[in-house]
Amino acid sequence: MSDPTDHSPAMPPPTPLVQARGLAKSYRSGERRVEALRGIDLDVDRGEFVLIMGPSGGGKSSLLNLLGGLDRPDAGTLIVAGVGVHDASQRALDEFRRRHIGFVFQFFNLIGTLDATDNVALALVAQGVDWRSARHKARGILDELGIGSRSDHRPAELSGGEQQRVAIGRAVAAEPDVLLADEPTGDVDAATTTGIMSLLTMLNRERGVTVIAVTHDQTLTGYASRLLTLRDGRFDR
Repeated sequence: MSDPTDHSPAMPPPTPLVQARGLAKSYRSGERRVEALRGIDLDVDRGEFVLIMGPSGGGKSSLLNLLGGLDRPDAGTLIVAGVGVHDASQRALDEFRRRHIGFVFQFFNLIGTLDATDNVALALVAQGVDWRSARHKARGILDELGIGSRSDHRPAELSGGEQQRVAIGRAVAAEPDVLLADEPTGDVDAATTTGIMSLLTMLNRERGVTVIAVTHDQTLTGYASRLLTLRDGRFDR
């Protein structure tokens, strides 16, 4: 029961980590203009695991590119981790991605000439960590992700699931505010899909990583704390 004599002001609710209002984005496809996003509103709180589903061409990757500062909206406002992404300079966007965002892609995007440890360590070196310390921390991350025994192998020597674990390790190495995953299970089999999604869930629940993932795979809905559907550039109501 609350104390009726307590007149201290109520604490305001925490500010969402992601705040998007009226986001619009279009592209040219030959002579045609395609409206990828049509006035998107979105709030994501710190610590959420948001899964955005919908058909191919519905705007999912376009939205992820905006959230990660890889592209700019044609209209609307976007604030992520306190940064006004919608009107930031290119230099500010580069710094924003380096400090606040981790990316996981469908096709891994690992550097083929480097082993797993060095692929993860590069994310730390970009933060100013010296190479030896970065490699040491990278090995610890790979151990945590269950792939420590493969840390000295290059991508071509790893399975698809192992490569995706390395990619996830690289994405979370610098402890970003938001992990953005674009079809993270789109290039692996069903058994590996379960392992990758369980790994993302562990990072979300145990390490507090905020995850926003996009997919068209209906079997993944049980992993997220919130499910959204995006089609034709708008969220379903």
